[in-house]
Amino acid sequence: MGFRALGRTGIRLFPVGLGAMPLSLEGGPGEETGISVILASLERGVNCIDTANVYCPNDNDIGHNERLIRKALGRFGGREPVVVATKGGLDRRGPAWPSDARPEFLRSSCEGSLRALGVPAITLYQLHAPDRKVPFEDSVGELARLKEEGKILHVGLSNVTVAQLEAALAIVRIESVQNRCNPFECEDYRGGMLRACEEQGITYLPYAVVGGQWGHARAQRHPALQELAAKYGRTSYEVIVAWHLAVSDRVVPIPGASKIASAVSSAAAAELRLSPEDVRRIAGIC
Repeated sequence: MGFRALGRTGIRLFPVGLGAMPLSLEGGPGEETGISVILASLERGVNCIDTANVYCPNDNDIGHNERLIRKALGRFGGREPVVVATKGGLDRRGPAWPSDARPEFLRSSCEGSLRALGVPAITLYQLHAPDRKVPFEDSVGELARLKEEGKILHVGLSNVTVAQLEAALAIVRIESVQNRCNPFECEDYRGGMLRACEEQGITYLPYAVVGGQWGHARAQRHPALQELAAKYGRTSYEVIVAWHLAVSDRVVPIPGASKIASAVSSAAAAELRLSPEDVRRIAGIC
C-alpha cells in the first residue's frame, strides 16, 4: 500500500503510524523495551509517531514519552525522516486529565515539548482537546502564533467536532484531525468529519483504532471479525487496522503498542487488502 499524504504539507506517511502512549504510562514496559518497540516500528517503515507531553507515568515526569522517542530516534540514526506528532492542552495533574487550552499554557507546553524532543521546530503540533473554559478561537489562535514564530511547522486538532474544525480553518491551516474511531465507535466515518477532512485535504488520524482493551476483547468475540481473521489468515486486530485504511486514503490509523509483536503486527496490516464486501461488512458493525 502506497504512502499517504499528511494534509497538504507534501510529507508522505507510511499508511500506519505508531501510538506511543502505552510506552510511558504507569506500569509501562520500561525504557529499553519502549525504545525497542519504537525501533521495531521504524525498521518496518513506520515514519509517524504520535505522542503528547502528558504521556508520562505521573505529573512529575511531563514529556517522558517525548524524551523516550528522542532516545529511540537517536539510536535509529536518522536513516529516514520521521514525523513526531505531539500535542498540548491537557493538564496531567490528577486522574481526570482535564483540558487546559489557555494560550499561555499551550505556549509553555509547546516549548516544553521542543526541549523534550530536542528539535528547533515540531513538525505537527495538535491541540489535544478543546477547553470549555477557554474560547476555542483563542486556543487555535495561539497555535497559529506558534506556527508564525517557527516553533511548530504544521497545526492539527484532536478530539474535535466538524464545527470546531471549520472554526479552526478560519484561523490557520489544519493538516490533521485525531479523533477516537473504531468499528464499534465509527461516528466520524458515518457522519461528516471524514468527509470534511477529505474535502479540505486534511489527514484523519484515528486513535483507539480497535477500541482499547474493551474493543480488543469484543473483537475477539465478534463472529464477523473472527470469520474475516480466519479468511485472511490474520488477527482480528490486523483486519480492523486494514479496514481503517480501506475507508479512505486520507486515513492514517495510529494504533498503540507496548510490545514489539504489536508494533510489528500494526505495520504488517498495511499490506492487507480487504475486499469491498468485507469493508462494508465491518462498517456494518458500528
